[in-house]
Amino acid sequence: MSMRILVVCGAGASSTFVAQRLARAANAAGMAWSTEAGTERTALSAVGVDMVLIGPHLADHAEGIRSALTGRSRVVTLPDDAFSDLDGSRTLRLVRDAMAAPHDRKEAP
Repeated sequence: MSMRILVVCGAGASSTFVAQRLARAANAAGMAWSTEAGTERTALSAVGVDMVLIGPHLADHAEGIRSALTGRSRVVTLPDDAFSDLDGSRTLRLVRDAMAAPHDRKEAP
């Protein structure tokens, strides 16, 4: 299953590391996922993105991003320790869990 994931943080720097680690973990698991990093502004206008992962420091912005995307993408808030997930395995598990959850519910932070 091909999937496009946008990882968002304040300036796009920390999200770059998370996106790269997630891409490596997904690739190692045989998943054809593309990941990219961006800012909240990037997320508000995201097109063709299946999932937006939001840094924990932006959790209070999740509903606004979710509303702006009007159901085009799932929006999931990363846990506080997401940036220390050095091999991307916990983030991969988070994405898989979010994919398995009903799409019409709000993903928990």
